[in-house]
Amino acid sequence: MTATSPVPLTAYLTGSDRRGLWQRRGRQVAADPGSAAWVTGIIWDRRHLLAVGTAGYHGPPDTSGMVEIGYAVDPAHRRRGYARAALESLLARAAQEPQVRTVRVTISPGNTASYRLASQYGFVKVGEQWDDEDGLEIIYEIPADRR
Repeated sequence: MTATSPVPLTAYLTGSDRRGLWQRRGRQVAADPGSAAWVTGIIWDRRHLLAVGTAGYHGPPDTSGMVEIGYAVDPAHRRRGYARAALESLLARAAQEPQVRTVRVTISPGNTASYRLASQYGFVKVGEQWDDEDGLEIIYEIPADRR
């Protein structure tokens, strides 16, 4: 366990790749405590009692009802269905929230695994953006009530 986590975290989850995420979300929650229920948390494997990745929304729905999701699985735990389970959980919650109308995910052009997963759930390309941390990202969206 780290000093601030109630569960044991892998080196990936506490390393430089995720550190910026935790700092950004910490500042976000400090500025807007209501966003805590929406932001990134740990993907927890209950059966194996393992923290295997991160998943959540980038924040509460914006004024148009859009939420952006993000998920990342520790490389040591990939290809075991964790990203799919996280995505399904995020989509299910979005569908139940009356203020959410659109779910967005942004994916780097070279991340074919994430693109293949998102496309299976009906996400369609709506544009591109430049992210100072991640570079070029393709923007995909679906209606929250797609089912």
